Amino acid sequence: MLVWAVPIVFAIILHEVMHGVVARMLGDDTAARAGRLTLNPIAHIDPFGTIILPGLLLFAHAPVFGYAKPVPVDFRRLQPRRLGMIAVAAAGPLTNLSLAAVSALVLRGWVSSTSLPEGFFHALISQIAFASCIVNIELAVFNLLPLLPLDGGRVLVGLLPPAIARPFARLERYGFLILLVLLYTNTVNAVVNPIIRAIAGVLL
Repeated sequence: MLVWAVPIVFAIILHEVMHGVVARMLGDDTAARAGRLTLNPIAHIDPFGTIILPGLLLFAHAPVFGYAKPVPVDFRRLQPRRLGMIAVAAAGPLTNLSLAAVSALVLRGWVSSTSLPEGFFHALISQIAFASCIVNIELAVFNLLPLLPLDGGRVLVGLLPPAIARPFARLERYGFLILLVLLYTNTVNAVVNPIIRAIAGVLL
């Protein structure tokens, strides 16, 4: 818990906050007015998605999945709208990739430093930096899956021609169920794990 909890919470919170920050930069201050541009974890906890669902899946020995409370964004207020949607959606995963790169640099510098005495504190920081790198890579790759309501699905909606984007967007109501099926059948792991290993191999 000491090694993994802090990187997981920080990665999820900053992921959500950056959606709102980019939205505000592009003309929509909905997240700011809702008090969601904060690093306070309480503001981002979704009772079902953050606590109940992961607990139930863990109890059922199913693949564990959860989510924070989505940051509210009014895509109609973004300027430009379609590029704004892509930028807001991509902000979360790109933030996680940036955090992964910083964590890898910290890990390399910390481990290779000859001036630091080895011991519990040295090992703890090394393990936290490693955990932060892996967690952020996993969050970035998972959220870039081209499935609504994930960020990758919103990026795809922004890229597709309107005639195709509209029917694809209507599938969002089934997206959560589709995602659970893909997780339970291990399809998601088969897709994302090679990508995660490749990125981790480069950074670490």
